[in-house]
Amino acid sequence: MRKLLLGDEAIAQGALDAGLSGVYAYPGTPSTEITEYIQGSPLAIQRNVHRNWCTNEKTAMEAALGMSYMGKRALVCMKHVGLNVCADPFVNAGMTGTNGGIVVVAADDPSMHSSQDEQDSRFYGNFAMIPIFEPASQQEAYDMIGEAFEYSEKVHLPVLMRITTRMAHSRAVVEVKETPREQNALNYDSVAANWVLLPVNARRRNDFVTAQQKSLEEDAEASPANAYNDAPDHSMGILATGIAYNYVMECFPEGCPYPVLKIARYPLPKALVRRMTEECDSVLVVEEGQPVVEQMLTGIMPGNATIKGRLTGELPRTGELSPDCVRKALGLPPVEGYGKCDDVVGRPPALCQGCGHRDVYKALNEVLREYPNARVFGDIGCYTLGFLPPFHAIHSCVDMGASITMAKGAADAGQWPAVAIIGDSTFTHSGMTGLLDAVNENANITVIISDNLTTAMTGGQDSAGTNKFEAICRGLGVSDDHLHVVVPLPKNMPEITAIIRQEIEYRGVSVIIPRRECIQTLQRHLKQKKAKEAKQ
Repeated sequence: MRKLLLGDEAIAQGALDAGLSGVYAYPGTPSTEITEYIQGSPLAIQRNVHRNWCTNEKTAMEAALGMSYMGKRALVCMKHVGLNVCADPFVNAGMTGTNGGIVVVAADDPSMHSSQDEQDSRFYGNFAMIPIFEPASQQEAYDMIGEAFEYSEKVHLPVLMRITTRMAHSRAVVEVKETPREQNALNYDSVAANWVLLPVNARRRNDFVTAQQKSLEEDAEASPANAYNDAPDHSMGILATGIAYNYVMECFPEGCPYPVLKIARYPLPKALVRRMTEECDSVLVVEEGQPVVEQMLTGIMPGNATIKGRLTGELPRTGELSPDCVRKALGLPPVEGYGKCDDVVGRPPALCQGCGHRDVYKALNEVLREYPNARVFGDIGCYTLGFLPPFHAIHSCVDMGASITMAKGAADAGQWPAVAIIGDSTFTHSGMTGLLDAVNENANITVIISDNLTTAMTGGQDSAGTNKFEAICRGLGVSDDHLHVVVPLPKNMPEITAIIRQEIEYRGVSVIIPRRECIQTLQRHLKQKKAKEAKQ
């Protein structure tokens, strides 16, 4: 059976067809569509596959470990910076090992289309000493996810599947199985001592996993996903990883005259690499993301070859690769493409008209004009656009949940006023612990939880704390006298500005919750309501 699928959708379908029992994720571009596809899958619904969003990536990874402990297959999905959030359980999962298979999909974002950095998740896989799969096509992504679950259960380790934006969000026809594999039954085969990381157990597991690396490398050597295609001209060899392999092949429609080593599984198959570096005068390393393989070749196994790539300037040091820049690195003439269209005017990103965040920033700016040294610490979400015109309202945005803790740190340094603005989903993701720190020290900060009742930035997924924020804040110790809920509308501006001014003047922790549904999800909900009424 053939389907036209995004790379994300191919991974989701492959996981379902491999007997998936649960997907655990927090939405983050470019990984979001994996979970959304599973949530809408008739097979997932029929089989009662777990498919609800998690509060953050750490809770997702830990829940998947629990499912694996019981013998079932679990998928964890996130964007690359989400791997930072779940690094603790992710790295320790290499020590505990697995029972049921675990595959962690990390979607990297070269060129930072929707991210803070160009982090390469392969570093994490190497750091955790676990196998890494990096598919070169949608078909390979579909096939590899099933192989990854099998391999996870064979070697009793989680598997990291690393993809990039172009793989996640491009489409191709994929041949899928007619008959999905059944889910694993519950089993109690885990060795309990492996899952209790007391130092005595962890030292034993560390020795075991370290010794296991040789066999993992041998498996990568033997895998058909890592293919050495020889050719007559050995003046140059080309080592291409993941989707970058497609860029190389696109440059040679009649066939590549140079040897090509396609890498899609790690640990790096050193024997195949050494063959290339010993037989070729130079090796061009074409890899999306950071020069992970290029650094390894340059440092430990250059052989007789000159190693070229991102570090030496043949390929751009930052940003996404493309067939055009690969052609240039190969010494091929550029392909004539479409010229720039002068009729299209660039449009900077902006908050939607009618968005509640607009009214929040308008009120905040009006008040803060009275405080020339005010500092506003922002967070990750649509409201980060408050940095841009016309608001120019925030002074920092670093990572999920950082607004509250950075505001506290600034207040500790003597800054006043220190205001944190954070969204509803980001607050439950990683802002609650920062608020607890602030409450425990009665930090002199004002926290604004701008609640639009959804995870709007990634497409309107459910927000974990909807209708719970007042209770959460009270539970963390925020005084009722300094906890306010307002409706961000122009008609309420006098009330909102008065409350902001009052709480800035209060010397302690205060929380203001402006609440109004995202205009995009509101329109979607109204359309769904009308469609439902039309059917009745």
